[in-house]
Amino acid sequence: MPLNPPRWPQPPDPWRACLPEWSLSGDHPEHGPWVEELVELDRRGQLCPPLNQVWHALERTAPEEVRVVLLGQDPYHGMRQAHGLAFSVADPLLPWPPSLRNVFKERASDLGLPLERTANLQDWAGQGVLMLNAVLTTQMGKAGAHSGKGWEEVVAAVLHEAMALNERLVWILWGRPAQALHQRALDEVGGVRSQDVCLASPHPSPLSAHRGFWGSRPFSRTNEVLQSWGQPPLEW
Repeated sequence: MPLNPPRWPQPPDPWRACLPEWSLSGDHPEHGPWVEELVELDRRGQLCPPLNQVWHALERTAPEEVRVVLLGQDPYHGMRQAHGLAFSVADPLLPWPPSLRNVFKERASDLGLPLERTANLQDWAGQGVLMLNAVLTTQMGKAGAHSGKGWEEVVAAVLHEAMALNERLVWILWGRPAQALHQRALDEVGGVRSQDVCLASPHPSPLSAHRGFWGSRPFSRTNEVLQSWGQPPLEW
């Protein structure tokens, strides 16, 4: 064992009250074995993203600042790709993952912008875009390895808090897991959010983008909605 084994990461204070108890401490009879698995994967450098970046989206966007929720399915599973912001890659030396390349292609087509931009999407988060996946971790080399183990409960709680503190939101829902989790969160708060706008489409993965992601125009449509609400558009 290393001299300093990984410790369970602490979420930022503005989000703590809404989160399930086990996700604050990593200590719960139901989730204990899985949490131990996460810590062990992190110790071996096999957790995507690393434990210390699991709460990155919540660190970048406070609950009352959320204007748009961008929801995907699970993190990138390549080495050093995932860093806790959905679809984002922090390391400028890494090639774009195929899903991110497709996001940038649609952005370029939608907004008439160049394809090239930094792969680190923290500038979106800083403008009030809460950038989450339905599942917050996976094992390196294994897409969807941690689906159905507990993260969905955590993300649903985050969505509840965003809804509680913001009268209306734009939801960009890429893929069925994102759409299902959004519906779950809605059902749990009563199912009525009449002022919200949902922009749902297939995931930008090369496996599904041709089913309706291309031409969905999420970037310009989001800005049109925000401006209709008297808010400034996002700089995508």
